[in-house]
Amino acid sequence: MGNTRNRHVNPWWVAVVSGMASYIDSCAIISSGTALVIYQQTFGLDNGQFGLISAALTFCIAIGSILGGSLGDRFGRKPVFSVTMGMLIIGAVTMIFAQTFPLLLLGEILMGLGVGADLPVSLATIAEEAPDDKRGKMLLFSDILWVVGIVVAQGIGAVVGDWGYLGGQIMFTQLAVVSILVLIARQTIPESPVWIKAHEDRLAGKVSEQAQGKISDLFKSPYAKPFIALAIFYIGTNIPANSLGQFSTWIGANVVSLPISVVSTIGLICYPIRAILDFVFMKFVDTDKRMPLFYMGAALYLLGFLMFPLFGASTVTYVATQLLYCIGAAFAFEGILKVWMQECFPTLLRTTANGAIVFSSRFLCAVAGSFTATFIAVAGYKAAFLVLSLLCLIGFAAAIWAFHGERYNAFDDAE
Repeated sequence: MGNTRNRHVNPWWVAVVSGMASYIDSCAIISSGTALVIYQQTFGLDNGQFGLISAALTFCIAIGSILGGSLGDRFGRKPVFSVTMGMLIIGAVTMIFAQTFPLLLLGEILMGLGVGADLPVSLATIAEEAPDDKRGKMLLFSDILWVVGIVVAQGIGAVVGDWGYLGGQIMFTQLAVVSILVLIARQTIPESPVWIKAHEDRLAGKVSEQAQGKISDLFKSPYAKPFIALAIFYIGTNIPANSLGQFSTWIGANVVSLPISVVSTIGLICYPIRAILDFVFMKFVDTDKRMPLFYMGAALYLLGFLMFPLFGASTVTYVATQLLYCIGAAFAFEGILKVWMQECFPTLLRTTANGAIVFSSRFLCAVAGSFTATFIAVAGYKAAFLVLSLLCLIGFAAAIWAFHGERYNAFDDAE
């Protein structure tokens, strides 16, 4: 174990390889959403089977995140993300060849568990290898890879979406090949030296009772305030984001009466803008400009979801919603969340906290997604977007409550 700790690795190499968990996360969700429509038509799945397979991925990402987070603090970062990446590969290969409902369901379950369990340990690995003055920047880079995953999946879907079963196979093949390459690349990354030292301290009885990797520790001082705030922040901002992402085509076609090709084009234009602004935020996230930029992003994010309630449904408001959301998200959504989640918790509680926060949000997103379309149809799009705006407001209020003054840094405490 000592030899492993002494191996040198470039922090940016760690950021790229481990950050690919975010690419695979978004790419798996978008690819599945497109490919399963193809598979439903090809294999004659009924609506109940289709709904169950679709929901399985999101629910299993939530379950995987809390399991992977707990295991990452207990057994180390490297073994967990190696096993989970292998699980994801098996799931993707299953989806390539599956032609029956049970196998399709199994493939989605394996992919969801693998993606979910991989995220907490990947982010912790980046944070624990990064220099103090570049930690936020390197974590934000994973958010850029998350956007790239969306764009790649949408681009492949646009090309092969009309190819039938072969098109779906190609989408999952891309996911499997990338996952294999990432698994190989990760073998060059040693176990986190920060985790090794903390683990040795735990075995020697030098770690406090409040930082032993138990979920119950998250509800005790000094971790309760940031944990509760981050959970509320991610739930409040992610349910609107997930609703907009999952139902953007449905809203564009059924509420605004836009052709699907136009809806796809709007997305392909807006999401790269978010990636560009992520690069901008990378320059400032490790400075005292972090919170002013967060406030600006939060205001724009909220304004995006208020477009429909304030001005009605039109092509202009649909574009404005997507654009304002993407601009605001670059400064006040998952990127800054990933930074805060690493800074707020000690080494042996870090991935446990990450997993619990991701679980709470993804699980409730899955629940909300199961009735979003029905709610829009019954209550109207204005009422639905008012509810989403209120959730945003609650989420941002929680983040401001916890982070407006003090800046948590568990890495300083560990030195």
